[in-house]
Amino acid sequence: MPVEHQSVERWQDMLAFAAEVTKNEQMAELLSGALAPETLAESFIAVCGEQLDENGQNLIRVMAENNRLNALPDVLEQFIHLRAASEATSEVEVTSATALSEEQLSKISAAMEKRLSRKVKLNCKIDKSVMAGVIIRAGDMVIDGSVRGRLERLADVLQS
Repeated sequence: MPVEHQSVERWQDMLAFAAEVTKNEQMAELLSGALAPETLAESFIAVCGEQLDENGQNLIRVMAENNRLNALPDVLEQFIHLRAASEATSEVEVTSATALSEEQLSKISAAMEKRLSRKVKLNCKIDKSVMAGVIIRAGDMVIDGSVRGRLERLADVLQS
């Protein structure tokens, strides 16, 4: 459906917003309550306001009728994976102790594109426990070039 409407980005934005709404404490109470599906759908749509177009509102109504609004975060996650597959891109998570420079990011991006034979989208996280270096995750593949990882491997060798 999203490709037909040439609005993949719009769909992802709507799903992301709706998924965040489900995480709200008050909305979570409504979702677990005994509201009629029509009432729940209209309340949910009212909270989302102009963030949902007509197609997004229809999705919310169908999911409410089937008591599946709590699944919106999972729907978003699957949508992102399918979008990446259709665009021949891979999500790559890069964790480092400090923010990386543009030059470092472009080198990581180029190396991962070569290794995966596809375009990559880097999602950067900062985690002080890494100490130095980076941890790169792409799907099931993990490249641990962190000082923490090296220390853990050294400790394992010393214990055996």
